[in-house]
Amino acid sequence: MSWLETLRTSLEAIRTHRLRSGLTMLGILIGIAAVILTVGLGEGAQSAVTSEINSLGTNLLVVSPGSTTTSGVRGGLGTASTLTVDDSDALSGHGVAPDIAAVAPTTSRSTALAVGSTNWTTSVVGTTPDWLSVRARTLAEGQFITNADNTSEAAVTVLGPTTSEELFGGADPVGRQVTIGTTPFTVVGVLTSAGSSAATNEDDQAIVPISTAADRLFGGATRTGVQDIYVEATSSDTLSAAYQEADQELLNLHHITTPTGADFTITSQQSLLSTATSVDKTLTVLLAGIAAISLLVGGIGVMNIMLVSVTERIREIGLRKAIGANPAAIRRQFLLEAGILGLAGGILGAALGIAGAVILPHLISSTITVSPTATIGAIVISICIGLAFGVYPASRAARLAPIDALRSE
Repeated sequence: MSWLETLRTSLEAIRTHRLRSGLTMLGILIGIAAVILTVGLGEGAQSAVTSEINSLGTNLLVVSPGSTTTSGVRGGLGTASTLTVDDSDALSGHGVAPDIAAVAPTTSRSTALAVGSTNWTTSVVGTTPDWLSVRARTLAEGQFITNADNTSEAAVTVLGPTTSEELFGGADPVGRQVTIGTTPFTVVGVLTSAGSSAATNEDDQAIVPISTAADRLFGGATRTGVQDIYVEATSSDTLSAAYQEADQELLNLHHITTPTGADFTITSQQSLLSTATSVDKTLTVLLAGIAAISLLVGGIGVMNIMLVSVTERIREIGLRKAIGANPAAIRRQFLLEAGILGLAGGILGAALGIAGAVILPHLISSTITVSPTATIGAIVISICIGLAFGVYPASRAARLAPIDALRSE
């Protein structure tokens, strides 16, 4: 029997038992759709995390203060006030750190803002003019704070787009007054949108000169202290060198002789990205493993149906053997049927998975990235599952003796 004739016979057998064939494909279909969606969720999450980390700024290092110890209880990193504006100024010196392009110290506090009867509580960030380039942000309108503003402790502010919308609605805020705490400030600019993450909304903040924040808003005994120092390396190739320069300079400034005794921590984008990517990959593998169980169940369903098919068609098999069909031809037909069921289930599952990737993000607010490699691989796997689980039923059919098959009822 030729391959074409075998294919025709296999398709006819599948068509004859449409319901049974459909239920067989359903198991594979669900498994393939689950694989595509789980891999897509993993890749989408990884892409989102990468985007959020990269939005912090290019070639970025973040210097954070150490921890406090109160009554024997150690606070987390960032709870101490070990970083100062002087530290930031020292890192800005190109003679000390030639691989550092720019430095931006920041200090922030949640504060109420008001425009007339409208009020909104947001994060007020005190920083320097270099913050805009270090954090890779741009302005939608107006201008950013200047060195002159910082020197004179000017009452000027740059709003995030969300903050601007909450306070001024759709009106242009540039040039208008906003009260921060009890001090009136003039809005000089509005930032472009940078999006938000689970931890923070980069669009909901008010930027003011760091000197203004320290002396006119926050006050207190730690006016020269800063919460973080953002350090931008000259390029991605010099990030490691910038790290070493910043670390050594701060150790010297703080009179610390051993790195293990440092009262600050320096975090790089690469380390954040590596950790986040590792977590996402682990979750993706876990979800894909669960989806693989669905494929295994679908494969067992193929084997069960093919065994039923062999049992129902014993007389047909005996008759074909009696008129000259060899075991290889019988085996080939049943394997082809199993392969067709796997292929059909894979294609339908891929279509369902792609449809789910388009529809689900509107319902669950998560990005699902359709991977062409995963889609093609899932279809190939579905064919392999059909063939693998069809081997035993096909071999059983090929081993039937013609006389025994013809005698069966």
